[in-house]
Amino acid sequence: MEEKLAALETRLKASEQKIEELKIREKTIVAFSASAEYGGAHGPFDADTTLVYNTPIANFSDAYNKFTGVFVAPVAGVYHFVIFFQAGGQYAANLTLFKNGEPVVMTTDEAASYDSADTGGNAAVLELKKGDQLYVRMAKGSHVLAATQHTTFSGFLIRQM
Repeated sequence: MEEKLAALETRLKASEQKIEELKIREKTIVAFSASAEYGGAHGPFDADTTLVYNTPIANFSDAYNKFTGVFVAPVAGVYHFVIFFQAGGQYAANLTLFKNGEPVVMTTDEAASYDSADTGGNAAVLELKKGDQLYVRMAKGSHVLAATQHTTFSGFLIRQM
């Protein structure tokens, strides 16, 4: 009888531990949204440039760095990311979302003298490991409108793994 009781206590402790782990996972909120705010046109630059979205709108878990423009996954999981821009017609806009130095998705607009403003965007669902880094780069010669939340970068954890 003592053996059965000991076995039941072991199972109960394991179940309680699993429940606590699930509670912690459930409470993990990873989400951010940030805007590039530089008072007007940002770029063009003479080289590819990481676009720093310097004005956080939300930054749960502090995973997005407004000084470097880099999101670092705080937990492994499935995430959703969105990039969006507005640009004038004078210069091209060419933005690419990178994961650990590899391009994932891009959005572009060609320069045109006949239009005043263009918009574009893209999105991706990615499986990330803890520590993976995501950021947006503007191609050489690109520009965006960086005023009043026209150009944004957002992401959130869909499910922890």
